Amino acid sequence: MDEYLNEDEQWDMVRNWVRQNGVWLLAGVVLASAGLWGWRSWQAHREAMLLEASTQYRQVLAAMGRNDLPAVIAAADKLAAAHPHTGYADQAQLAVARMQVEDNQLPAALGRLQKVESATRDEALKLLVRLRIARLQIEQNRLDDALATLNAVQPGAFAGRYAEVRGDALLAKGDRNGALKAYREAQSAQAVQAGAAGATGAGSDLLALKINALTRS
Repeated sequence: MDEYLNEDEQWDMVRNWVRQNGVWLLAGVVLASAGLWGWRSWQAHREAMLLEASTQYRQVLAAMGRNDLPAVIAAADKLAAAHPHTGYADQAQLAVARMQVEDNQLPAALGRLQKVESATRDEALKLLVRLRIARLQIEQNRLDDALATLNAVQPGAFAGRYAEVRGDALLAKGDRNGALKAYREAQSAQAVQAGAAGATGAGSDLLALKINALTRS
C-alpha cells in the first residue's frame, strides 16, 4: 500500500509514473491550451462580427431617420449579406418591410417578410413575422392565402393573436359566424395569458369591439 512507503520510495514511484506518462501529460496540456486559445479566438471573432453588424444596423436606423427608403433597403441588404441569421439582419429587414407598407408597396413588403420568415433562426420572431404576412395578405384581399398562412403552424404563445387575425380574414370573406368564433377564441386565449401574467381583463378593447359588433347585428 502506498501509504506505508517511505518518502524516498514514494518519490521514486512519482518519478517513474511521470517518466512513463509524461508524454501524455504534455500532450494533454498542449491540447487544453490549444482548445482554450481556439475558444477565445472564436469568441473574439464573434464579438467583432457582432460589433460590425451593430455598426451596419445603425446605418439602417440613420437612413430610416431621414425617411430614405432606397438607402434603408441598400443598408439592410448589405447587412443581411454580411451577417445573415443575426438579430440585426432580421430587424433591418423588418424595418424595410414596415417602410414599404407605409409607402403602399405591399407586394414588396410581403416578399421581404417571407424572406425573413424563411431565414430567421428565432422561432418566436418567425411566428410574429408569419402573423404580419397574413395581415398583409388580408390587405391584398388574398383571404384564402392568409388563412393558409395562419393554419400552417402551431402558434404557441401567439394563439390569441393568430385567432384574431383568422377572424379578420373570415369576416372579410363574409363568414360572420366563423369570425365570431375565432374572435372568441382569441379573447379566451388572451384572458388565459393575462391571468398567467397576473393581469386582469379579457383581451384587447379592439377585440371586444369586434365581438360586440358581430353579436349585436
